[in-house]
Amino acid sequence: MKIYRRYLAREVSGAILLVLAGFLALFGFFDMIAEVKNVGEGSYQLHHAVAFVALRMPGRVYELMPIAVLIGTLYALSTLARHSEITVLRASGMSTRKLLSGLFQVAAVFALITFLIGEVVAPPAERAAQQMRLKEKGSAVSQDLRSGLWVKDERSFINVQVVLPDTRLRGVRIYDFDESARLRSVTDAAEGVYLPPASWRLSGVVQTVLHGERSEVLKMPDLEWHSALNPDILAVLMVSPERMSLLHLSAYTKHLAENNQKTQRYDIALWKKVVYPMAALVMVALALPFGYTHNRVGGVSLKIFSGVMIGVFFHMLNGLFSNLGAINSWSPVISAVAPSALFMLTAVGLIWWVERR
Repeated sequence: MKIYRRYLAREVSGAILLVLAGFLALFGFFDMIAEVKNVGEGSYQLHHAVAFVALRMPGRVYELMPIAVLIGTLYALSTLARHSEITVLRASGMSTRKLLSGLFQVAAVFALITFLIGEVVAPPAERAAQQMRLKEKGSAVSQDLRSGLWVKDERSFINVQVVLPDTRLRGVRIYDFDESARLRSVTDAAEGVYLPPASWRLSGVVQTVLHGERSEVLKMPDLEWHSALNPDILAVLMVSPERMSLLHLSAYTKHLAENNQKTQRYDIALWKKVVYPMAALVMVALALPFGYTHNRVGGVSLKIFSGVMIGVFFHMLNGLFSNLGAINSWSPVISAVAPSALFMLTAVGLIWWVERR
């Protein structure tokens, strides 16, 4: 059985990697087609588009891994069933629990790979891709508001007109209030450059200080400004929450909470980052019943098609619950866990049905 478990792991892993490679080639092709339209803007050339698509590949691996695990496992089990190997194993005394345990071991490896890619590789690669594209196109990072980006930091409200790809700020205005919510000063700066660990060097500063009934205007060539605002927080504008690391998501969520701002979307994204790699375990459980029904369901091609449809449905359901959770203020844990829990219950039901038959 140990020999067969290694054989099973090799067959399933090979099929998963093959499916993943096919998906990456397909999505890379579509991403390249979508990116070609940006060639010619500023100094953005074809090789920049190729680099942009390549840098986004780790994020694609993270997104597609559960679907690849499902289809790859389904294909491997269907092939083994077609050769009657699963039938022989079951007749030899291998229970469903032992077979599922072997599949879980394979899935656990891919779950770990998914987690590491999502935490270590994909976030910096995504950020580098967005920075490169913005830099070459001569664009700037900004919110859709005409007044620019607004950030609350304790008793200060910061308005930034332009955030450059290297996180430099242009057109900075800081409204500082006292404990009684009275305006204390307004600081305008032409540009801001981040100074680790927690300050900015503002240049071209004009500061209006209010003293009761009178005001005082101060002009300074530069000013060091201490703030919790940092490049990691600004990076949220370039990287979607779903592609951020747990560390950055946690820091940004804490910043929003400390300033009494809504954190629902980022809480859901944070829990999804924790739960999503575990989807690989759900997918192998969902694929197992198909390996038992080789005489009843049909050919391998029908099973592969079913796997693709199930994978697409899982991806859509995952996004749907995230959006519904943010709109309806559902618990972030429920919004993140519900799709995987529903599919696991479906897998348990299918396995029970196959065992009964």
